[in-house]
Amino acid sequence: MKDIDLPILPPPIDLETKSILKKSISANKKLAELKGILNTIPNATILINTLYIQEAKDSSAIENIITTYDEIYKQNIFADLVKNPAVKEVENYTRALQTGFQFIKQRGILSLNHIRAIQQEIVQNNAGFRKQLGTALKNEQTGEIIYTPPQNPHKINTLLNNLEHYLNTPDDELDPLIRMAIIHYQFESIHPFYDGNGRTGRIINILYLILNQLLDLPALYLSRYIIRHKADYYRLLQEVRTQNNWEAWVLYMLDAVEQTSEQTIFLIIQIKTLMMDYKHQIRKALPKIYSQDLLNNLFKHPYTKITFLEQDLNVSRKTATKYLDMLVEYRFLQKEKLWKTSYYINKPLLDLIVSAFHE
Repeated sequence: MKDIDLPILPPPIDLETKSILKKSISANKKLAELKGILNTIPNATILINTLYIQEAKDSSAIENIITTYDEIYKQNIFADLVKNPAVKEVENYTRALQTGFQFIKQRGILSLNHIRAIQQEIVQNNAGFRKQLGTALKNEQTGEIIYTPPQNPHKINTLLNNLEHYLNTPDDELDPLIRMAIIHYQFESIHPFYDGNGRTGRIINILYLILNQLLDLPALYLSRYIIRHKADYYRLLQEVRTQNNWEAWVLYMLDAVEQTSEQTIFLIIQIKTLMMDYKHQIRKALPKIYSQDLLNNLFKHPYTKITFLEQDLNVSRKTATKYLDMLVEYRFLQKEKLWKTSYYINKPLLDLIVSAFHE
């Protein structure tokens, strides 16, 4: 099986064409706007929790791991009662994303060891980088081999070491968003793992933006865009390999950044507005139970339960139950039951999350 001749980075081609430079300006502008709005929110980590789940769900869906928000949130609060393998995959992805973010915050680099640890969280095994021949990407319908990545372990290691260097100490002066597109192409084309390459590569995208100070928090996820334009995604990756068509690929990724930034800004503004509305209404209707911790709980957990409130507010179970029942009475929450156990839904927040990235 012949190895593909992948380039050593940076690729020997002009990636500062007029079209790319123009698109990179608009993508950077929108991304900077997203970074700015996040920095104005005191409790932005509450929003990030929502975005983690959005990305984990969509990134897993690209790999045909399909689940719903209802299933995800139910398993989050009823881990002992609900066992859904697809939701477990989403949870693994969320942990991998959080693990990668901690690496960036603590170390300021993204090493091969970090990437391997991220992939290990996703697939829940420690097989590591490929050492055996035989990996090929096939058409799911026909079984036809579309692409054969490098097979020789020495070649894989050489390419990975070059990728690690390019990630952390680039040898060019390209815009970081252009480099992100290059890195994503290279990682997916090396296809270094037996499984989980796509999900790992999509996590690397967001971590690279943080590494280059384009964002402070993991708040931009491109999986929804890729789902919408999945055929173009795979076609353009292949056209770089077969036709050296870098320009179209880079433009695709820049458009993904621009459009996703705009959608995320819109979602954050909506959630921020809803939080303020809840704050004012709860303070007016239920002033004796209102607190910032209570508000944070309702937006950190679209599906909440008595135990979550006990922990977040440091109150007794009796008090937590009383608070939740009062919030239901005033229609801030919707009460549901799974078997004999109650749980509570922030329905307006759930509706925002579900509809945010749907046309």
